[in-house]
Amino acid sequence: MLELPYRWAGREGRVRVEIWENDDPAAVGCSEMARGFPCCRATIAPPARGYADMLGWVQLLDVSTRPGGFHRDGFEPLGPLPHPFGFYGIAPTFFDAPHDEADPLEFRAHAFLCGVGGELLEFRREAHAVIGFDWGFSKHGREIEFFGPDPLPASSWDGHLDYLRGAFPEWTFAPGFVEHPLRP
Repeated sequence: MLELPYRWAGREGRVRVEIWENDDPAAVGCSEMARGFPCCRATIAPPARGYADMLGWVQLLDVSTRPGGFHRDGFEPLGPLPHPFGFYGIAPTFFDAPHDEADPLEFRAHAFLCGVGGELLEFRREAHAVIGFDWGFSKHGREIEFFGPDPLPASSWDGHLDYLRGAFPEWTFAPGFVEHPLRP
């Protein structure tokens, strides 16, 4: 387990990240093939108060079955998203339960909690990362080895900015980890 403090909208918070073995795939919405792979969940505390706690999760993946380095991981059950967030809302929970039959398989994820720029209820398409963490797994035959979660420095977010700007040209992405000046 990892806890990361952050500050957004004049409020102190923390993110709690847990990784565990998926021993009940049906309980987390996965097929039986996901058994033994990792699940990752990040929750935000304290509980949300309202609009000032609107945040989103951007996850970038480097997976051995997809060449070219890190790319955005979007949870898109309703179709392609016009924004970089896999999860977005009032103090959103991040969740991922990756699994694949490929062997060998290397999976590395960089997950970032971000706020959106602008004044309350007049948001701009501007993502501001506040914290990040690294996690993943290696699969060789039946052996699956997890790693992380580990905190990421702001330079990791900065290393993804060219990709994000190219993938979402209608958005701007602030460098570094920032505290948004909005005061509720």
